[in-house]
Amino acid sequence: MENVFDAKDAQNYIDRINKLVEDTHGLWGKMTVDQMLAHCCVTYEMIYEPEKHKKPGAIAKFILKTFVKPKVVGEKSYPRDSPTAPQFLVTGRKNFDEEKVRLIGFIQKTQQLGADAFDGKESFSFGKLNAQEWNNMFAKHLNHHLSQFGV
Repeated sequence: MENVFDAKDAQNYIDRINKLVEDTHGLWGKMTVDQMLAHCCVTYEMIYEPEKHKKPGAIAKFILKTFVKPKVVGEKSYPRDSPTAPQFLVTGRKNFDEEKVRLIGFIQKTQQLGADAFDGKESFSFGKLNAQEWNNMFAKHLNHHLSQFGV
């Protein structure tokens, strides 16, 4: 699995994103390319712009930590057409260029902050994660959706 904290691997994601164009179609799923970019930004918004999202309550967080966390932060790739959590649903069209710039900026910021900044950092949904868990979550999500759009 790629290391999102490594400059070369982060640049690889950026290069893949830069291959997308406004009319790139997904190989599966229902999202448009602009929605996919906005969807991928949500993970980073929860870290860098937390005021945009409501934190789950105690019961929801318990369920997320117990049942969802292992699938999200583990090494196994997401299967096609995996269910999308409600807070990650993107409805309506988005500005392709703006979402592309935002996602690239989030990837760069994450890489520049480095693994140490994420080791033990609190996740909105899963509690404290170590750097490897953060990496797995970021890398799996990016790979899943960039592959969905053929890049």
